[in-house]
Amino acid sequence: PGDQEAGELGLAAVPGRQAAFRQALEAAVHYARAVGCPRIHVMAGRVPLGTDRAAVAGEMETTFIENLRYTADLLSQEDMIGLLEPINNRITDPRYYLNTPHHAAAILEKVGRRNLKLQLDLFHCQIMDGNLSRNLEMYFPLIGHIQIAQVPGRHEPNSPGELNFPYLFELLESLGYTGYVGCEYAPKGDTLEGLGWLRSYWESRGLQHGGTSKA
Repeated sequence: PGDQEAGELGLAAVPGRQAAFRQALEAAVHYARAVGCPRIHVMAGRVPLGTDRAAVAGEMETTFIENLRYTADLLSQEDMIGLLEPINNRITDPRYYLNTPHHAAAILEKVGRRNLKLQLDLFHCQIMDGNLSRNLEMYFPLIGHIQIAQVPGRHEPNSPGELNFPYLFELLESLGYTGYVGCEYAPKGDTLEGLGWLRSYWESRGLQHGGTSKA
């Protein structure tokens, strides 16, 4: 994430911070190797303060693509995947550079490396674009990780909100998704209480806790 106290939220697309990005990436790989984590979120970063997004878009894209190619080469030596996550700029972070799955897909196409994937957070995607079913189908070949939270409160999937998660989970299954679904939400209570929705979902599917079939 860079220097968060200085207002940074990633470095990969920030002009002039290439050396700091590479140093941070090497540290991330070191930690990922130690804990056996095969995927690293490569954070794009924010549009610099006092600059117009459109005015710096070209320079930021060039920086991003250059850093992502460096990332892909480094991660290929470790058999790791780099992930790009669009973060919405309507609620969460107005200055974040990468904010839609369409933008991320365009960047991935320009970079052209198979070990870079899309980290699709359905919370951010719903806020920026909606159309989740079509977006999941369209970008499924690019997806390396899924994250969830209810919209707009960013709480548990069964909290009041816009998204029908049982439908979305079944859609992911029908598409053949076999990866993890990250619960990136703020529990309304404590963590265990907040996971009650998952136990209820398993039971509705005829599964025991832990996802093993009763049959």
